[in-house]
Parts: sequence; C-alpha cells; structure tokens
Amino acid sequence: MGIKFLNGGFLTTIQDMGRTGYQESGMSVSGVMDQRSAALANILVGNDENEGVMEVTLMGPMAEFTADNIIAVTGANLGAKLNGKELPMYQAVQVHKGDSLSFAGMFSGSRAYVAFAGGLDIPVIMGSKSTNLKSRVGGYEGRKLGAGDEIAFTAPKTTLPNMHLRKIKPDDFTATEQVLRVVMGPQDDYFTEKGLDTFLSATYAFTNESDRMGCRCEGEVIEHKNGGDIITDGIAFGAIQVPSHGQPIIMMADHQTTGGYTKIASVISVDLPKVAQSRPGYKVKFRKVSIEEAQELYIAQVEEFKALKEKLSKAPEPAAERDAVIQAAVAHEASKYWGSAGTYKVRIDGEEFIVELQEERTGLR
Repeated sequence: MGIKFLNGGFLTTIQDMGRTGYQESGMSVSGVMDQRSAALANILVGNDENEGVMEVTLMGPMAEFTADNIIAVTGANLGAKLNGKELPMYQAVQVHKGDSLSFAGMFSGSRAYVAFAGGLDIPVIMGSKSTNLKSRVGGYEGRKLGAGDEIAFTAPKTTLPNMHLRKIKPDDFTATEQVLRVVMGPQDDYFTEKGLDTFLSATYAFTNESDRMGCRCEGEVIEHKNGGDIITDGIAFGAIQVPSHGQPIIMMADHQTTGGYTKIASVISVDLPKVAQSRPGYKVKFRKVSIEEAQELYIAQVEEFKALKEKLSKAPEPAAERDAVIQAAVAHEASKYWGSAGTYKVRIDGEEFIVELQEERTGLR
C-alpha cells in the first residue's frame, strides 16, 4: 500500500503545483504554499516537480508506512521523526513497512513538505492532485487528512541512483523579519505618493488572520486617493490587496479568482516561500524591484533546479568499473607483506641477543 494516518495533525493536505486553467470558471488554483520546498522534495526522490506531496502545517500528523519507499522532507522544521528518531531534512531517506512518521514541534517555519518516490495514488482532477478545501475538490476526498486515512504509493522505490548525493543544504526559515521583493501594480496609481512611500518604508506584521487563502498584515495605513474599491478583476498568487482600511493582504495559494480591492503590488514568485513560512507576529518590509529583476531571479531558480536534477540523474559508476576498483584495492592490500630489515646484535645487562627486524612492504614477494 503506502502510508496510513493515525492522526492528521493541524492541517495536512495533498497538494501539487496547482490546478491551472480554470480560474475563468471560478476554480482557484490551490496547490502548495511553498513551491520551492515542494519542488526540492520531489527532485530529491526522483519525481517530477509537479508530483503531489503532503503539505504539513504547523503541527504534523502521525502515520505508519505500509510499504517500503524513499521519502524526503523539506520546508519548515516541524521536528520530523522516523521511528522516534530525528529524520534528516532535505535528504532522500529510505523507509520500510512498519516504520512510523511523526512531527515533534515547531522549530522554524510553518509548512513542511513530504515527497514520496514514485508518487501518491491520488486521482487527478482537472489536471491536478491538489486539495481545494473550500470546493472540496481534489486531494484525498477534497479534505484534510485524518485518522484512519490511507494513501497508496503509485510506484514506490527501494533505491535510487546516486543515493549518497541526494541531500542538500536546508533552506533557513528561522528569520522573524523578512524583506519581500515586489513588482508594483496593477493599481498602484490608486494610491497617493504618501501611500506608496508608506508601503515601501513601513514595517508590517502578519496577523492571526492568515491562512491558505491570504495573509493579513498590520501596520501603518496605506493612503488611497479615493478609497480601495475597484471594478472586480483577476487576482494572482502573491498579489497584495489594500482595501479602504489601508492594511495589506497578500493573496496565497487558495486565493479567490477575482476581487474588488486595489492591488498595490505583487510579491515576486521566488519570495512567496517567505510568506508561506511566516507565522503571526513575524515582521515584513516591502522592496520594489523591476519585472526584469523578478524574471532573472525566477530563471536563476529554474536553473538551480535543473542543475540539481542533472547531478542526481547522472549514471552511477558502472558496476564492472566499480568492482575493478574494489578488486584493485583488495589486491593492493593483499600484496603487503613483512620483509626482513636486517639482523642486529643487541646487548642487554651484559647479555647478548640476536634480533631480526622486519618492515611492512608492498609489491611482489
């Protein structure tokens, strides 16, 4: 089978990179909140980056593996444990039938991601395995995971090429203050110069009203010219709405498809994981960048993922060549022997002894 849940934790769902192409019909994209962490988890276990993963929020689940496989845990450090012992993060780890997975606490960040080699046996609905909680579509019966739920593995693995290379340096989510780079618009002209200056200079704090739909921030009021209402238009992941009360709201994975509040800017894609991994009380400042800079940063991340995949997919050392190296090493060790280094006469307390000394040599006898 795969993995069986003893409890589902605070909020554990199945997500991939989202259900695209249906916003015109009112269907949110959904998908993982932290796309970088999810992609890295999948790459480490040899999956396509869009494969469904388990998104664990704040307090993780307890589960038991009912089949062997290889997993990787990335994102927030929520104290992942395998059979009660610390599970290495950002690393491919082999698990066996009967092993237990648990999470001990919240050490940094908010969301962890668990990828399973070969993928999860979850129905693809409208091109995605993602869970849309509001519409009860996708994932595991359109809902969060709970006690007794069991998900099968599609094509589990017991080994992967270059297993010793399948570990990378974990991303750091310990910072409680962040700078989010933003591209201004599309309604930045609805704000006064003072409002724009406030947005780009003030410090804001994430409030308790933050979830998969959006993250509310609290701080200095951002001044509009004539209020924050507009004719409803489309919304993107990372868009920053500012209603008439002047407080920014960052739209996240489950954002509505359209909205009637002014959008002063959008968080660039490579910085969205910082929002996804934040908690209430964390501080944030916004910094303006150009579209070109945002694109360059995105391309750099794509190239990073590409390089990692190429490194892990390289053909391992051929068995014959490896065996030859081992045999040569064994032969070298076997060729070592002790040879005579000379015979000496030694006098101790007036008594003479004949002593033959030997030394370790390598080569033909």
